[in-house]
Amino acid sequence: MADPLAQSDLSTVATNGASRSVTPSLSLILPTLNEAGNIATLIGRLQEVLPDEELQIIFVDDSTDGTAEAIEQERERSRHEITLIHRPPERRADGLSGAVVEGFRAAKAPWVCVMDADLQHPPEVIEELVARAQRGDVDLVAASRFKDADESVDGLGRTRQLASRGLIATARALLPGTMRGLSDPLTGFFIVRRDAVELDALQPKGFKILLEIVGRTPGIRVAEIGFAFGRRHAGQSKASPRQAGIYLSQLWSLRFRAVSLRLSRFGVVGLSGLVVNTLLLAMLVEFGGIGYVLGAAIATQGSTLWNFTMTEGWVYGGRSFRRPLRSRLLHCYVMNNVALLLRAPILVLLTSGLGVNYLVSNVVSLGVLTLLRFAVSDSWIWAEGSNRGRHTYDIHGVISVVSDVPLRELEKMRVAALEGPATIDVSLGRVGRGSGEEPSSSRIRFREMFGTLGFATEIQVEDRVQVTASPILRYSPHVLYTNIVEPILRWSFVERGYALVHAACIANGDDAFIVTARTDTGKTTTILKTLDGLPEWSFLSDDLTLLAPDGRVFTYPKPMTISLHTAHAVKTPLLSRRERLALVLQSRLHSKTGREVGLKLAESRVPAATMNTIVQAIIPPPKYHVERLVPHAKLATSARLAGLVVIQRGGEGQVVLGAEEALEVIMENCEDAYGFPPYASIEAFLHSRNGADLKSAERAIVATALATTPATLLRSETMDWWQRFPRIADQVVGRISTPEGALVGPEPALETGSTAAA
Repeated sequence: MADPLAQSDLSTVATNGASRSVTPSLSLILPTLNEAGNIATLIGRLQEVLPDEELQIIFVDDSTDGTAEAIEQERERSRHEITLIHRPPERRADGLSGAVVEGFRAAKAPWVCVMDADLQHPPEVIEELVARAQRGDVDLVAASRFKDADESVDGLGRTRQLASRGLIATARALLPGTMRGLSDPLTGFFIVRRDAVELDALQPKGFKILLEIVGRTPGIRVAEIGFAFGRRHAGQSKASPRQAGIYLSQLWSLRFRAVSLRLSRFGVVGLSGLVVNTLLLAMLVEFGGIGYVLGAAIATQGSTLWNFTMTEGWVYGGRSFRRPLRSRLLHCYVMNNVALLLRAPILVLLTSGLGVNYLVSNVVSLGVLTLLRFAVSDSWIWAEGSNRGRHTYDIHGVISVVSDVPLRELEKMRVAALEGPATIDVSLGRVGRGSGEEPSSSRIRFREMFGTLGFATEIQVEDRVQVTASPILRYSPHVLYTNIVEPILRWSFVERGYALVHAACIANGDDAFIVTARTDTGKTTTILKTLDGLPEWSFLSDDLTLLAPDGRVFTYPKPMTISLHTAHAVKTPLLSRRERLALVLQSRLHSKTGREVGLKLAESRVPAATMNTIVQAIIPPPKYHVERLVPHAKLATSARLAGLVVIQRGGEGQVVLGAEEALEVIMENCEDAYGFPPYASIEAFLHSRNGADLKSAERAIVATALATTPATLLRSETMDWWQRFPRIADQVVGRISTPEGALVGPEPALETGSTAAA
């Protein structure tokens, strides 16, 4: 699974297979379309860019001229990792923008640079983009051809210059707020922080992906540098009147997305349904002799069938739906009859109260509810299915996950495609009734009192783990991951000989140190302050670390759950004012106290999982990747375990822990990390399905890894662990020679033996 050469219905993916121990600092995305003549020169020049940094170069190729073969020939000569994604013809309709989005999904680095492969974007400018981004006050830096208003662009002819300036002026007129700070929204040369872009919000089409990213990412912070747009080295320009038309359509969509084509068509269908409804009402009242209120109710049933047929075939024709036909029809009738209950008072007020003709009152009441009906129809009844592709993750080649919902906790493990079926498949759908929890069964179900309307899941294990989660979890993916996926991952790793332990991990070179907390206090702050103050250290994980029996540790880079105190602990966190304000509420709700309240609710008979899902959908936890908090932090992929440090609030000094005691601390913390439903059911099911004692197996893995690993308990009243921790690390790996009992800096003498009285 790692570094795959994979065939799928989406694309062909290949890398040069180099084993990388450090996550690249920058991913370069180069969409290519018939650029075979440029590849050798381009890769040669990229070798000289950022010579001290690890780069990932991603070619997303839609070519028919041998560009893919040229990349294959050159990539083995590169000192950088090169990934080639060759898209089949049926996947190229979204153009360059779609290729860039596909490249984003394969990117590993915290920053992503997008550029053309025709050498009109000089590779040497990348260093300027990186330097501007590293100042820490922006999310995106664009390379502008027109930063100086009177600047001429040598790489463009006079006609193209005039056309470009005209299109830019149109963008400024239609999107003045979005274009603030951008002199060249047409440029395809920019660097952006990967976590700042919500890929699923993008609607890629055509060539102008920068406009799409900026237009659909509220609050993104933008800066520019100027550059000299070069002349094309080989091949032909892809600019055309058709691309200009797509660009104008994109502007219209960004500016008037609230008044979309669907709403216009929905309005036309509504008007035709109004005619049908009015005719039926007139016939029922005038010729049937029934009252206007009852007549309106009956007429609604007929016009609903008319509206449904027209909406199904015209408004949403060609869309892949989340719901089956029968369900859409039923929901449409329910919506219109609920709307009828709202219309009835309006009808009575206008007709009986104000003396308005009943037909006019009917038209007014239908018009008032049109926008509400459209909102329900667009987001619920005719909701779009998962036709944009699923989200795929490869965790160190050990376990792979595919999901209908993006799992932010696994975002750093995202890949463009998988080799073969996923280990764990997560989909949204209806969860059937019944417990299915018998030990001999291959399936388990968990449903609260609201059934599929609330938290519910079904887990089936055959050749892989198939998870079905209730639709509400689409809106709370953190709960989907934490309460369902992560427990499955824990025991799936054990089956494969690894332990996913509840601990942070940082490394100095190849020497890794696991950091865990006896009181679950201060671990995240300690990690951040160490990385902020000691740039030679690298980050592997904050909450979970993947541990092999031979003592090798692997990154598990979930985003950190932070508090106001954590944000204030580091010098330059890249948080916006809105994010800082939100932290005030998020910190309280998602604090240790909030978790304790949730666990108490879980022990009662209330639907705690459903309540948790709704709360976290409304107020998501404050989760940020480490580079948002410490911009200069280095990321490591794996390292060799050199020591274990347990931090504890209370007392002073450090104590050498025995192997058994260190093991107990780790295992206790692993258990404390879980507890919310349906964890107990998942654990019992996975343990019983094949008769394996997974708890004993997990303990054996950790015990073997820690058998010869020095372990230290570090106590502090002032929580200054981060200042003392590096000195302990130096002692452990022999960088400081300290006689037993001697003081090391401000530390008291080392103690040995049991810490039961500590």
